[in-house]
Amino acid sequence: MISPGHRIVAGVSGGADSVCLLFVLLEYAKKRKFELAVVHVNHGLREDAGEDAEFVRKLCLQEGVPFFLREVNVGELAAREKRSMEEAGRMVRYQAFREVAESLCADRIAVAHNANDRAETMLFHLFRGSGIKGLCAIPPMREQIIRPLLCLERSEIECYLTERGISYRTDSTNDEDSYTRNRIRHHILPVAEQEVSSRAVAHMCRTADALSELEEYLELQTMEAEKSCVEPLTVDSALLMINVERFGQLHIALRKRLLLALLKDMAPGAKDISAVHMEDVLALFEKEGNPRIDLPFGIRAVRRYGVVFLEREQEPCGKTDCLLHQKIELPPAETSEPLSFDLGTAGQAELSVFFLKNGQKVLRNEYTKWFDCDRILESPVFRFRQVGDYFSLADGRGGTVHKSLKDYMINEKIPREDRDRMLLLAEGNHVLWLAGYRISEYYKVTENTKRILQVKLIRNCSGGGTEEKDGRTC
Repeated sequence: MISPGHRIVAGVSGGADSVCLLFVLLEYAKKRKFELAVVHVNHGLREDAGEDAEFVRKLCLQEGVPFFLREVNVGELAAREKRSMEEAGRMVRYQAFREVAESLCADRIAVAHNANDRAETMLFHLFRGSGIKGLCAIPPMREQIIRPLLCLERSEIECYLTERGISYRTDSTNDEDSYTRNRIRHHILPVAEQEVSSRAVAHMCRTADALSELEEYLELQTMEAEKSCVEPLTVDSALLMINVERFGQLHIALRKRLLLALLKDMAPGAKDISAVHMEDVLALFEKEGNPRIDLPFGIRAVRRYGVVFLEREQEPCGKTDCLLHQKIELPPAETSEPLSFDLGTAGQAELSVFFLKNGQKVLRNEYTKWFDCDRILESPVFRFRQVGDYFSLADGRGGTVHKSLKDYMINEKIPREDRDRMLLLAEGNHVLWLAGYRISEYYKVTENTKRILQVKLIRNCSGGGTEEKDGRTC
């Protein structure tokens, strides 16, 4: 979790768990030599909240730790955004932690969850309905967030503080039963520890660890399954094609996981896509004819021609889509750095030109293509299809023939309603490349090719970054 030279931001509320976290980190810093800062968030929900903030400030002053205070009215935020108090409070805390961490260029954010918190979360997810991932509950580390106390039970933490004479604040709301987690904490876990096993929390955490390992393995298997039977037909993955035969060869557990993952990726709010929607789509693979299912967020599933299409309804084309129709001026000579082009909602394209070396094999990749650059006489354009578009295809006798893009799409069994949204690269009406499918025979690299135009498509990721379609790494 922590390496020498790291900069750590710790969330400290003043309660037993977070005060214990602070002192554990202070002790560990003597061995690991890392920097430590503290963030306290005042939620504005209790009259004595200011006293908690002052307690933590004095504690940090005493220990020589930088202190940062953030004050937010969580009640107003929850009402405004129609969230529960718990959800709004959590959102505010992590936002504050990340803002301070970013300002300090911190490597880690330490929070004070313990083994009891993990057990409570596990039960909370189980009672509300959860898969394996939800039963893993709270992970020890996820991205920048670390939880050094997750191996300790609440009683151990309080014992540690008592033995060392370290004081802490008590949040009065922890004794209330208005929150679901508090009811689990006060009424369910104690009964389990008293009537079933005194080590109930430890056993649950051990199970959560085992489930985490299983989840990690199944996630790798799901990614492999996706590669075997799912084909994106648009650069933004708003249209996917699932091969029914190959999908049916997967174990039922992988089929369900894969469908649920695909649907959640398509939905703007993953939590609103549930196992019920996955089961509805799963049933399509067993039905005859061309059945269709409409799902939340404008997602629909349609079975046709031995495949199932998953499609997300697109917003009407905005200003950014006009970028698709800008002409791309090719560099006159070999480029040392790829030229990047913004394709609006379709993502980005990287173009580079270089000379073909003797013996160099033609790159074969679904979303990175090579073209004979000297055959391109006009500036090509990324766009959607137009009337008159055509391919040059091999005629089987060493020559080429023209085939309309419309006929090609029909032969490839691409649904009519999806054809207008598929990205292509064209010179006039001559289609160089229909993304995700083929390139024109006329522009293919041959033994006579001197210069190569390489085109790589990159999509926009929901988290803000980009993803090379070649690697499918998101």
